[in-house]
Order: sequence, then structure tokens, then C-alpha cells
Amino acid sequence: MNIAFQNENVTLWHGDCLEWSGKADAVVSDPPYGMGYKPQNWKKWDGSPQDWTPLAGDDKPFDPSPWLCFPSVVLWGASYYLNRLPIGTVLVWDKRCHENGDKMFGASIEIGWTSAGKGGAEIKRLLHGGVVNADSSKGNNETRLHPTQKPIGLMVWCMEKAKVPDGATVLDPFCGSGTTLIAALETGRKAIGIEIDERWIDVAVKRLERWHAQGRFDFTKDPS
Repeated sequence: MNIAFQNENVTLWHGDCLEWSGKADAVVSDPPYGMGYKPQNWKKWDGSPQDWTPLAGDDKPFDPSPWLCFPSVVLWGASYYLNRLPIGTVLVWDKRCHENGDKMFGASIEIGWTSAGKGGAEIKRLLHGGVVNADSSKGNNETRLHPTQKPIGLMVWCMEKAKVPDGATVLDPFCGSGTTLIAALETGRKAIGIEIDERWIDVAVKRLERWHAQGRFDFTKDPS
């Protein structure tokens, strides 16, 4: 494993997360979970082509067991492996929020899981518009740079529901384009990210560099 980006608040590793042996207060991640997702090769926000080949590790079922030992855990895509999870709280992302009706990208909802709680469910309504992830309640638009990229606002919300402490170190072992890392930084936490695919390492590094240069991530600009 190699360090791709590091400062006093965040470390981004390029490599296989199962080889990592560090410490963290929480795991918050949207892992590949064996759905065999085939990204569409649609154009980016500026009209240039975006070649999204299949995601690493998405060709086999996801095993959550290596990450369940952490004090606080959030894992998305939980509907694919709920039978391998202990009792916790179901997190529901309702993407059907649009001024012009129930328009959204892909499925109507996505299911996550957190180790916090002993049953029950929590729901977050947040627009997912395809090329742009948007939080209409805050007026933030975020360019979608990764085929399964979650909105920053969603990752902030699930950290709150998982009761991740202020100032905690959050690990995302499948960090993709770095959304969880940005969400942790936005909320005053520290972050560790691990990504095996060099394509997304390059994107995540650019996002982190921009966030640190600006002091706050600008949701409306493509960092490429």
C-alpha cells in the first residue's frame, strides 16, 4: 500500500484495504457488494466523455465481517448482505425529492446499515439527479465523478445517525472518489481513505487538494 495524499487531518491510501492494519474510531463506507453494476458511459457535466468501466470487487458478494469490529460502523448497500449483519439500525436514502416530481437517478431508495441502535430505521430525503448529486434543502449541487458516488450531505447524515463522535477518525476502506473523506473534514473529523483503483485515487486527491485550498469543498465545480 502507498500513501497518495496526507496531512494532519486526512490520509489517502492506494491499495487493498484488507492489507491495512491501522486504527480508526469509525468505518463509514459504500463498498462494492456484488451487484455487478455496469456504469453507463454518459457524458460529464462539461460535455466530455466519462468512461466508467466496472468497479473493482463488484463481481463477488461483499463480506462485512472485517469491518464490524470498529466502535461505530456505517455500510451502504446493506440490502445485499443483511443476513450477514448483526442487529443495528437500517438507514434509508430516499432519492425521490424533486421540485418537478419524483424524478431521480436509478433506484428510488438505497439501504444502509449502522451498528448504532438495536433495530428501527432512519430515513434521509435527498435528491440524486444522475450527473449531479443535489441537496435541494441546502442549495448545494455536487458534480458526480464516480458511478456510485453518494452526496456529501448523505454521508454527513449517516455519521450523525451512527453517533460518530466529534473529532473522531473515520475510515472509508472503499473510498472511491473520496466523498466520505470530504464529509468527515466538513464536520471537523479526521479521515482515512483506502482505494484500490488508481482512477479514483486521482479524483480523490484532486478533491482533497481543492477542499484544503478553499477551506471548504465547492460542490458546484468539477475538480478535474
